[in-house]
Amino acid sequence: MLVLLESLAFYRNVRVGLVAGAALAVLLYAVRTLELLGPVIDTREYPLFGPDAWFLLLAFVLAATFALLVAIALTVAEAVRGARDMPGESEEGGE
Repeated sequence: MLVLLESLAFYRNVRVGLVAGAALAVLLYAVRTLELLGPVIDTREYPLFGPDAWFLLLAFVLAATFALLVAIALTVAEAVRGARDMPGESEEGGE
């Protein structure tokens, strides 16, 4: 199993996904909390915590989801690339 994960560069893909997810979450959290696109009109009530805490939780969920999506996409791309590099039966047969 470890050989398969290493051949698909799974651990590298997970690291790339984590960096991409964290970057996206930080960017969107900054846009929302620092009001980079203008002021936000708050007409909702946020139970237990203020809006910043809820958007921080949403940023964490977004980062985890995006990291998983990027890692899966990179792993599938690596698997497809590896399958194309393998010699097929048509190349082995002499007929």
